[in-house]
Amino acid sequence: MKRIAILSDTHGTLRPEVKARLTEADVIIHAGDLDTPEIAEALYSYGKDTYIVRGNNDWWLTPRLPGSLRFTVEEVRFFVTHNVRDVPKQLKGVDVVVYGHSHRYSVEAREGVLWLNPGSCGRRRFDPELTFCMMEADAGRYHLEQVAFPSRR
Repeated sequence: MKRIAILSDTHGTLRPEVKARLTEADVIIHAGDLDTPEIAEALYSYGKDTYIVRGNNDWWLTPRLPGSLRFTVEEVRFFVTHNVRDVPKQLKGVDVVVYGHSHRYSVEAREGVLWLNPGSCGRRRFDPELTFCMMEADAGRYHLEQVAFPSRR
């Protein structure tokens, strides 16, 4: 069993609440819009298996980070990209699609594939609730936990 932290759209901010949960993870996935090299360095510094794709605000990482990734964790097959529009129409051999960009948490099953947007856990922009996701994966099965930080208004 592996615990996977799935985040996106941190936009230069890695909150203490998020850092605390990253220490629990075996794997870190970031679906783009880090905005600063320090966020990438911080994620890699945990010494976990770390998968990061570039977002539309990560122009400075274009040569170093891919636009999409495919990988497997505990027999769960992932496809990760920043913008859902960049997911291939004929996507095969995938169990979970992870994307970001909209800053809104979303979970949807489509034809046996989980489509997951972990939302944004960086600076508040469009939605008062900040979110990311923790997943437990084991032998091709998974369980999700939405982690939310409500508005302090």
